[in-house]
Amino acid sequence: MIRVLLVHDACLVRSVLADWLRAEPGLDVADTPWRAASARVRSLCPDVCAADLECGDGHAAPPLSDLCPPGTGGRPPALVVLAGASRPGLLKRAAEAGALGFVDKAGSPDRLVRAIRRVAEGERFVDPSLGFGFLKAAQMPLTRRELSVLSLAAQGASIAEIAGSLHLSHGTVRNYMAAITRKTGARNRVDAIRISRGEGWV
Repeated sequence: MIRVLLVHDACLVRSVLADWLRAEPGLDVADTPWRAASARVRSLCPDVCAADLECGDGHAAPPLSDLCPPGTGGRPPALVVLAGASRPGLLKRAAEAGALGFVDKAGSPDRLVRAIRRVAEGERFVDPSLGFGFLKAAQMPLTRRELSVLSLAAQGASIAEIAGSLHLSHGTVRNYMAAITRKTGARNRVDAIRISRGEGWV
C-alpha cells in the first residue's frame, strides 16, 4: 500500500481529486491544504506527497521543504508536483527541491496515478507536455541571490528590511533590484515582481 498525502489549497478540487485517487487500488490517500502540510507529513509519514505548486491566491506555494520537515523520521516522502508549463520558475524550484515527479495540471488524472506509483519506487516521472516549461526554466535570468532579494520584496519588505534580513548594505540591495529590473525587462520594482510571479520565479 502506498501512503499518499495530497496537498492542494482549493478545497473542492482537493476533495474530488483525493476521492478519485482513493478509488485506485493500492493507494491510501489523505489530503490537506498547504498551511497544514508540514504537520500532516509528520503525523502521517506518507510515502509520496503530491502537491499543487500554486496556492489559492495564485502565488507560489510555500517552500517545498515544508513537505520534508525536520524530525519526520525515516526517509522523507517522494515528491510529485502538479504544475503548468507556463510557470517555469515553479518547475525549476521543484526540481531543485528534489521532486521526482512532474505532472501537468492540464493533463489527465491518470498521469498523476502513474507518477505516484513511479516515484514510490524511487523512479522519475516527467509529463512530456512540461518539456517546454523546463526549457524556459533553464533560461531563468536571475541568480539565487537576486531571487532571495526579489522574494523579500514581493512580500512587501523595504530596502532596509531586505538588507537586514540578508546581511547586505542598502546600496547592494538597490544594485540587486536594479539588476533584477533590467534582467526581467520590467519598468520598476513592482513590475519586476509582477513578471516574476507570472513566471513562477517567486
